[in-house]
Amino acid sequence: MTEPTDQNPGADQRITISVDAMGGDLGPAAVVAGIAICAQQNPDVQFLVFGPEAELDSLVSRRKLTRCCTIRNVTEVVRMDDKPSHVMRHGKGTSMWAAVEAVKSGEAQAVISCGNTGALMAVSMLRLRKLPGVDRPAIACLWPSQNPGGFNVMLDVGADIRADAKDLLQYALMGGSYARNGLGVERPRIGLLNVGTEENKGRPEIREAHDLITAAASDASFDYVGFVEGGDIPSKRVDVIVTDGFSGNVALKTGEGTALLIRNFLRQAFRATPLSRIAALLAVTSLRRLSRRIDPRRVNGGVFLGLNGTVVKSHGSADATGMSSALQLAIRLAESGFNERLAARVASFDLGGQDAESETAEAADTEQAP
Repeated sequence: MTEPTDQNPGADQRITISVDAMGGDLGPAAVVAGIAICAQQNPDVQFLVFGPEAELDSLVSRRKLTRCCTIRNVTEVVRMDDKPSHVMRHGKGTSMWAAVEAVKSGEAQAVISCGNTGALMAVSMLRLRKLPGVDRPAIACLWPSQNPGGFNVMLDVGADIRADAKDLLQYALMGGSYARNGLGVERPRIGLLNVGTEENKGRPEIREAHDLITAAASDASFDYVGFVEGGDIPSKRVDVIVTDGFSGNVALKTGEGTALLIRNFLRQAFRATPLSRIAALLAVTSLRRLSRRIDPRRVNGGVFLGLNGTVVKSHGSADATGMSSALQLAIRLAESGFNERLAARVASFDLGGQDAESETAEAADTEQAP
C-alpha cells in the first residue's frame, strides 16, 4: 500500500487558534492568562477569543495581548450540566459553538475549549463532521512515560464508552498518526489495553481487534506489540495505547489522582521533621524536576481525532499553566498539518464508516465523560 503523503500543508500558513474563553471552572481570566504565557513563546500565532466582549477586553488589554488577540463578542455560554442534545439544538449563540465554527469556516486551524466535553464533541461532530471512514471519533491524551520523548498517547479517554473491533482498529490508525506527527515518532509501537497479555484473555471484541490491528500494522507503518496491561501505560514498551472510552477515562482520572497524591505525600514527608526540611532544601532542584515531571497540567489537552478539523479539549479546572500547555499542543498540531495527514491515513484504509448524520444524532444523546 502506498504511504500517505507526509507533506505539511500548513507550513506557509499563519497559525490562528480559536479559543472558547468560557466554560472553564476558573473563568475567562485563567484562559487569557494561558494565552499570555503561550503568546510569549509563539509571537507569530494569532488567537480568536470568543466570549462577552466587555469582560474579555479588560482581561486582554491588562495583559497587553491586543496585538495577537481578536475578541468575538458572544454572550451565551455552554454550562457543564447542559446536555449535549440540548446544546446541539439551542447552542448556536454560545461561545463554544462560535469557536468551533471558526475552524469550519477556515478562519482558524484549531479550536480549544475548557467546557462541557460531551457538548464540545457533539457540536464538533455536527459542525465539522467526521472524516470519511471514521465511525466514532476518539479523544487522545498524552501520558507521561519512560520513553525518550517523555510521553505516550492513549485513546479513547472518554469520547464514547462503546468500541467494537473496527473502532479499535480505527483508534490504532489515528493514534499512530498522532504519535508520528504530534510526537515525531517515526514508527509508533501500538498496544491494545487488556486484562492480560495472553491471546485468550479479554472480551471477544478485544480479541477480534487484536487480529485486525495485527493485519493492518505493516501497511499502516506501525509496530503492533499486542496486548498490554495497565502497568504498561507509562512504560517505554509502547508509544500508543488503544482502548475504549470507559477504560481510558477511568485510567486517565486514576493517573491524575495518583500524581496529585504522590505530590502531596512528598510534601508531607519533607515537612514532617526538622531533618526532613533540611533534606528538602538539599534536594530542592531534584524535587522541582520530579514535581514538574508528574504535573498533570503539563499534559493538559485531549485531542478529538477523526473530525474534519483539530479540536483540543482542555481540562475544565485548568489554570494558566494548564491552558498554556493545551494551546501549545493545538499550535503544534496546526503547524504540522496533522489533521490533513490523519485524513490521508484513514482514507488509505477502506473501513466503511457509518452515516455521519445518524452518528451525530446518536452522540447528542450519549452522556460523555467530563
